[in-house]
Amino acid sequence: MPPNHLARLTFFTRAGCGLCDTAKNTVIQLRKRRPFEYVEKDIMDASNKQWKDVYEFDVPVLHAQPTKPGLPTEAQLSDARKLFHRWSEQELEKLVNETEQ
Repeated sequence: MPPNHLARLTFFTRAGCGLCDTAKNTVIQLRKRRPFEYVEKDIMDASNKQWKDVYEFDVPVLHAQPTKPGLPTEAQLSDARKLFHRWSEQELEKLVNETEQ
């Protein structure tokens, strides 16, 4: 039975980051098999300074949050489940499953 609310994945990245390219590919592969909301944020963009301040030396980072009514519609630092640097498709799918429960 599908979940009532999809997970929202926010991917924090920057250009020229090889680890980011690999991590994004893992997200793309999972998205071919199952739905979830996806947002990508380049931490070097001036509009994402708050995220650069937090993740400048940690990208790639992935936040997973539920999309239930009444919850924030943007990534929140304290509320999200997170993956850092490297993750497998299985780890990512587990994170999405847990977020949707």
